Amino acid sequence: MSRIGKKHIDLPAGVELNVNANHVTVKGPKGTLELDVDKLISVNVSDGKVELTRKNDENETRAKHGLYRALLANMVKGVHDGFEKKLIINGVGYKAQKQGNKVVLNLGYSHTIEVQEEDGITLECPSATEIVVKGIDKQKVGQFASKIRDLRKVEPYHAYGVRYSDEVVIRKVGKAAGKGAKK
Repeated sequence: MSRIGKKHIDLPAGVELNVNANHVTVKGPKGTLELDVDKLISVNVSDGKVELTRKNDENETRAKHGLYRALLANMVKGVHDGFEKKLIINGVGYKAQKQGNKVVLNLGYSHTIEVQEEDGITLECPSATEIVVKGIDKQKVGQFASKIRDLRKVEPYHAYGVRYSDEVVIRKVGKAAGKGAKK
């Protein structure tokens, strides 16, 4: 992870990063994010670039060096561009509908499921079979999309359920029974 930690982070126009002791605040056009950095890692901002250095060369410190660099890079990207996860709904009668600040899902159960937007998360339904989860915090966006996906995981025979747009579903072959099948 130390190779990742050595890379600097470029601050885009409109993004401001402040360091107060071990507390980092990133402000941008989409919002503000905060992070407490371990005491073994120091954050330096100069000329629109952020560099992280570590106090020693132990394995744990090297791992944290890369971790905090990646977290800060995600924070900078989040407050400038934001993150989004797209979910696809597949199944007979399965659909999603936006109502105010919640999404109502029909996923083949005897009841509908209502998913409420959380703080920092917005939901969109461009079509009846698509949900887009947006936000500035990468971890929150991924966690919220995972919660929606877990409501009805994809089954392997017909691929019914909720999946990520870039997820590959490995389909299984059904029974090969019929006329002329050997016993």
